[in-house]
Amino acid sequence: MTADADSAAESAAEGKTAGTPLLWRWAPLIVLAIAAAAFFASGLHEAFTLDALRRNRDALVAWVEANAVLAALEYIAVYAAAIVFLPPSGAIMTVTGGFVFGAALGTTYAVIGATIGATLLFLVARLSIGDVLRRRAGPAIRKMEAGFRDNALSYLLVLRLVPLFPFWLVNLAPAFLGVPLRTFVIGTAIGIIPGTAVFAIFGSGLGSVLDRNEEISLSGVITPQIMAGLGGLAVLALVPVVYKRFKRPG
Repeated sequence: MTADADSAAESAAEGKTAGTPLLWRWAPLIVLAIAAAAFFASGLHEAFTLDALRRNRDALVAWVEANAVLAALEYIAVYAAAIVFLPPSGAIMTVTGGFVFGAALGTTYAVIGATIGATLLFLVARLSIGDVLRRRAGPAIRKMEAGFRDNALSYLLVLRLVPLFPFWLVNLAPAFLGVPLRTFVIGTAIGIIPGTAVFAIFGSGLGSVLDRNEEISLSGVITPQIMAGLGGLAVLALVPVVYKRFKRPG
């Protein structure tokens, strides 16, 4: 009886100990879900549209001119939040940054905000479910993980440079493949610069379009020529991978 009681006590203690890491592991995901619900309930997501930019252009420009530093910090914070809660809004945020800050500063602030937001998603995914999925993955996934991790920076640059992969997916996949945080941050910050610059430059010239009250569409921003240029940069990013393959003995 005593042995059974001791065994039960040990099991309860183990369950309590195991429960604590589990709670901490899911805490970031729970907090993110609550914050996302509050974000949409408040109606903030409706502000991330071109129509909202058209309506508020004068107020935005005046605010930036009067509060340059604060406006930059707020823009970066809002951009990071947009990447976390409303990933498709990245293009509109970048265009807005180019419009109110100019092409150079707009690109810089957008890259910082996008990198922060992407890193937050990466950390939440890795801490909450990334380790669990990797432990339960089969041999094929583990082999792919090892191959990706060996050339993580090059692969990340390709995924960021070529605008064919959803931004949110490229934020989450590396978390499941064991990519180091430092590599993720560097690959993201560098890889999104060309595409971000394209949208920021487009935004910097948006004033005349708004003055003429013309229709605005982001679908034509990435032209075939720009796509070809981004593809060329992606090919260059793969050079280290190819070099390693040929250099490998045997």
